[in-house]
Formats: sequence, structure tokens, C-alpha cells
Amino acid sequence: MNSILSKYANLLVNYCLEIQKGDRLYIKSTTLAEPLIREVYREALKAGGMPVVDLEFREKGKIFMEEAEGDQLKFISPLYRQAMEEFEAYLYIRAPFNLRGEGDADPEKVKIAKAASAPISKRYFERTATREMKRNLCQYPTIAAAQNAGMSLEDYEKFVFGACNLFEADPVQKWLDVRKFQQQIVDVLNNRENIRYKGEGIDISFSTKGRTWINSDGQTNMPSGEVYTSPVETSVNGVINFSYPAVYMGHEVEDVTLWVKDGYVEKWEAKRGKAFLDQIFEIDGTRRFGEAAIGTNYNINRFTKNILFDEKIGGTVHMAIGQSYLQAGGKNQSSIHWDMIGNMMNGGEIYADDEKIYDSGRFLFVE
Repeated sequence: MNSILSKYANLLVNYCLEIQKGDRLYIKSTTLAEPLIREVYREALKAGGMPVVDLEFREKGKIFMEEAEGDQLKFISPLYRQAMEEFEAYLYIRAPFNLRGEGDADPEKVKIAKAASAPISKRYFERTATREMKRNLCQYPTIAAAQNAGMSLEDYEKFVFGACNLFEADPVQKWLDVRKFQQQIVDVLNNRENIRYKGEGIDISFSTKGRTWINSDGQTNMPSGEVYTSPVETSVNGVINFSYPAVYMGHEVEDVTLWVKDGYVEKWEAKRGKAFLDQIFEIDGTRRFGEAAIGTNYNINRFTKNILFDEKIGGTVHMAIGQSYLQAGGKNQSSIHWDMIGNMMNGGEIYADDEKIYDSGRFLFVE
């Protein structure tokens, strides 16, 4: 375990975040991730960085939503604010105690807190878009996450570490290979303007004129394995069914279908959890799309109810309502960014400028 965590920390600090001498690194997680945080802290110091650690305790968010009122809901941690506005690097290690602990929070309180954090979120997106602030999101295996995935903790550890290529002799080289593979894809997509996803319950098109497809090679998410962009906001048209459950803020919504006209979500349905979807679509910016993407990580071959892994599943596409990616040229703003995933393995197709480039989970022009 110590050997794997040392490799993990080395990957995060030296490949994902590229910590340099003098870089201030804000590390945010829970107390459950202490074994990995120790190694990240050690590796960051060896690299010449100045790490700062911010740890949450069990049910902190639940207590806050139950007890906070008025101005308390609008309060932003000064340390978090400074880190988002000034620090050179940010690492968020997911290590949940309970993935259902905040699912019954008062929607009005959530809206107030989200609105208060919106300016900081905007600054975060601006700084990470240019890599002025290097950031990475990763996972530390916990019992809650393992149970949510329907796995034992031991099996979940193997899943997480395997998805990050930590069992490879040289994990960094493996991610450089991923970068090379995906670059072939973005090179083609960045020379096209009109994209269409077709599949079971899916027939949706959008323009990427003036936008950039990005090669997600593990530097901003670990693990990664996707190519993504922000579609032209008014260009999305059609219908899309997300066959995988959509999980957000402790809520699980099943079999979501969205009908879209000129970029605006006009109608939505879900077999379960529609009431939560109704609440989300009341929040500014959520009726437009901030992302369109294609999962390319064929080592992630099962759904775990964890979007960090699930959106990367090889043979899937996903689209996110809400906040766009500035680095892709997106302009939609929202406090929400919710990825929803559709299966393309059974006859799914992708067209770029009317040319078929993808069939049943595989690109037709790469090995």
C-alpha cells in the first residue's frame, strides 16, 4: 500500500500538477485520505513546493446545511478564497465518508450557498483554463465509495489504482502514451465544425466552430481518458438519452432524456429522481450545455456512480449542463456542471461534418 501511494503521490505532484519550486499547493480532502496526503505532502516538499492542507471531517456539509442561516450560508472560507485567487496549484482528493449524507439538504439553502460561491467558481474556471492555477481531481478509495460502486474495499482499491495506471512500472510514461493516442482524435475533431451523436435514444447535433477539443491526459483529472469541448451554446439541437444513472450532490436520477432546441433544454424526463432534476433546471445557466465529450478509457469498464471514472468509460459520450470550459472557448456560466453519460457501444455513431468517424465505441481512424 505504501509503495502504491508513493507512486500515486509522485504521479500527482510531478506529472499532473508539475509542482515547481515556490509553487503554493492547496490540498483539499477529508481526514480519511490521510495516508495519501502524507505522501503528497512529502513529494510536494521534495519538489520545492509549499503545500497547505485543508481537511473536512465526517458530516461537515450536512451539519452546515442543517444549522447555517442567513449570512452563514454566504460565508466563504478565507483560505479557500485565497487559494482559488492566488495559489499556483490545487489538488482535490475525493475521499468521502458518506455519499448520501447531504441528499436531503434544503434546496433553498443550497441555492443561496451556490450563489455565494459563484464568483469564486468563476475565478477558479478562469485560472484553471489558462493553467495559471494547475489543478487536479483524484480519488482515494474509501468504504463509502466502494459500497456505492457495489464493490469490496479491496476490489475498489484495485479498480482505482488500476484506472490510474499505478500498477504499471512507469505510470507517467503510460499517461504520456494516452496523451499521444488522444491527440490523434482531437487533431481530427479540431478540423471539423459540426458534430452529431447518434445512438439508442440519441440524435443530437452541435457546432464546435471557434471552439477547441481538449486532450484530457490525466493532468487535470486522475484518472482521465476523454476528449471534450464546449459546444456553441445556441447550436445544440435534438434529443439525448443518458442510459447511465446521473449522479449529482448525493442524488441519483435514472434514465434522463433531454429535448433541446437552439441550445436550450425545453423538456426533460427521468424514470426516477425527476423532482431533483426540476430543481437543478431552475438554477441559472443549467438549461444550456457546457460540455460535450467522448470517453476513451477502455480500462474503466464498469459503472461505479463516480463521475470521475464513469465519464471516462470507453464507448460512451457525455454532455454536461451548466458551466462551460473557458479553455475550450465556452461562454455559458453557471454554478452547476453536471455530466450525464450515454452508451455508444451498441451501434452508436459519431459524425463530424457528415463523415462517420466513430462506430460502436471505437474511432474509425485510430489504431
